[in-house]
Amino acid sequence: MPRTSGERAPAHPTSAKQRQRHARMLRSAARLGAQYGLERVQMHDVAREADVAIATLYRYFPSKTHLFAAVMHAQVLRLAADTPPPAPGAGPVAAVTELLTGASRQLFEQPLLALAMMRANNVAPVDGSGRARRTDEVLADLMLRTAGVHEPTERDQRVVRILQQAWYGLLTTVLYERSPPEAAHDGIRLACRLLLGPPGDRERSGPLGPRCLRCAKGH
Repeated sequence: MPRTSGERAPAHPTSAKQRQRHARMLRSAARLGAQYGLERVQMHDVAREADVAIATLYRYFPSKTHLFAAVMHAQVLRLAADTPPPAPGAGPVAAVTELLTGASRQLFEQPLLALAMMRANNVAPVDGSGRARRTDEVLADLMLRTAGVHEPTERDQRVVRILQQAWYGLLTTVLYERSPPEAAHDGIRLACRLLLGPPGDRERSGPLGPRCLRCAKGH
């Protein structure tokens, strides 16, 4: 298990030059993580590939847990930025299923990196950085947006959290080679139907909760 604590809070880039260096460290970590996995990646190797001093790397990422939780955060932000609005007429079941199966395929292409990010993200809250919580919030907001829910209720938030946890569990079974990717995709489709579709009409449409604007407008 990687270390989860540093003696101080991670620094945050403020200038353009610092942001470029920060992004370079994340890219280097992602490349090495995809090749070697969490346990075998060495912080010195990340610093060397990113062309930064090891002290600089540790200033922003006090441990590999911080580093790979940040890699996951950056990838989820990129997913949110690159995901277009759902196609007109697409119900929440189809739209969110497409989102999660598409994201799963990308993760399965680099299983060592995917597992490194998920392991780091799972333990990151104990170090007080809050990185995993923010990552989960970005993903939850993306799922709600994809489902067409613009004013989520507390119930909507709970449903999305459950779906998120189900998705993580399905990903884990594939990454630990306990089931094939096709089984995870089938599980995603089933979870979306059960959680996002209303009784008797799960495939065609249905709000997560009573405040789904598209459904309130009769779309």
